[in-house]
Amino acid sequence: MRSYAAVDLGASSGRVMVGRVGPDSLELTEAHRFRNRPVRLPEGLRWDVLSLYAGVLDGLRAAGPVDSVGIDSWAVDYGLLDADGALLGNPVHYRDTRTEGVAEKVWATVPAAELYAATGLQYAPFNTLYQLTAARGTRELREAARLLLIPDLLAYWLTGEQGTELTNASTTQLIDPRTGDWAYGVAERLGVDLGLFAPLRRPGDPAGLLRAGVLEETGLTGPVPVTTVGSHDTASAVAAVPATGERFAYICTGTWSLAGLELAAPVLTEESRAANFTNELGLDGTVRYLRNIMGLWLLQECLRAWGEPDLGELLREATGVPALRSVVDAGDAAFLAPGRMPERIAEACRVSGQPVPRTPAEITRCILDSLALAHRRAVEEARRLADHPVDVVHVVGGGTRNTLLCQLTADACGLPVVAGPTEAAALGNVLVQARAHGSVGDRADMRRLLARTQSPTRYEPRGDGGPWREAAARLAAR
Repeated sequence: MRSYAAVDLGASSGRVMVGRVGPDSLELTEAHRFRNRPVRLPEGLRWDVLSLYAGVLDGLRAAGPVDSVGIDSWAVDYGLLDADGALLGNPVHYRDTRTEGVAEKVWATVPAAELYAATGLQYAPFNTLYQLTAARGTRELREAARLLLIPDLLAYWLTGEQGTELTNASTTQLIDPRTGDWAYGVAERLGVDLGLFAPLRRPGDPAGLLRAGVLEETGLTGPVPVTTVGSHDTASAVAAVPATGERFAYICTGTWSLAGLELAAPVLTEESRAANFTNELGLDGTVRYLRNIMGLWLLQECLRAWGEPDLGELLREATGVPALRSVVDAGDAAFLAPGRMPERIAEACRVSGQPVPRTPAEITRCILDSLALAHRRAVEEARRLADHPVDVVHVVGGGTRNTLLCQLTADACGLPVVAGPTEAAALGNVLVQARAHGSVGDRADMRRLLARTQSPTRYEPRGDGGPWREAAARLAAR
């Protein structure tokens, strides 16, 4: 068995996991977990990227001897480096307000339909393209010699080498999903300097060796290679879906819910654009055809507002609340910003003429019903738009711990839900490293190993689906 360190950074926490991989074994243990707490500065919301890097170093120290290191994180955000390789300010958080109204400025030059046909990317106000447009004229961008997406920035600090990993680059709205290369025409029309980006890398490519200073600080003995993985955490999570065939949908749950299909080619139709599906790149040239849904962010923000009550007890109480009494659009950008989430959900219900949830249990049930309804809509529309049959829904990520959400998703979709693994992004990270270093075979072998070694939970749908259809119609009529 060989050991691989997976650095897996989420929007609220980071972790360094150690995966041990053999011909018929796959073991994952947590070496170190640390908080990812953004900081609100006078100029806006920023990531504390130095704290994250310190957490990575602490995690590698705790991991002990490993054969390789891989890094994945959330998408779209970046750090800017000057000509000497020094960081020019704290990376801006995607929930910062600087991109408000920016998309319309971009569409004035490249209309939304043309932009989608060229890049296949859904509209989200925080896409890297809109962030770069918002940053135009700033000192940092004027002085920048290099732009590195967050996992590539951390890999640079670990190794001294620069690259741009493709699955994450595909979220910038500057990649052509048909070619897997830059959308040069889009960049030229919008005045984006693609020379800011380091050369593209693909999952499995070498990304350098840990620097001598990193070896000294972590106590590791070199050489230790850093291996490029699916550095967008969703790409790594989808790689760890333990599917046994192709007729499946997936939902990667956590702060966000990413619900969709794994396809061989992008879907670039106008109907797909209108439905706000994205075509992001995955492992081995696959396309992650999915929709972004606000996810458990809604509940996380409510828990914060309520003083972090016991989640298990809250979910038990929510189980007893009448189903589908009130629902909101879990993809609505109105819920993107932090703060006052219970009040904002209650107000959305009031404005739409529904009963207003007042207690934490009622608001929690509203959130979970709304997420399940959004999952249902995404799966149904994805399989129709892509003409791709679905027999089962695989739910992976942190939301698999929420048994009520998993059961509601099965009920809403009218399909079996197979929940697990929970640490899907870390497992996908580990398996891509293991494949690159000869410990496991191709993508099908990776999934067979996952199916043999993980223990997912299966949820069968209950009821005839009528109440879900009625709730969906009620929400669509708003």
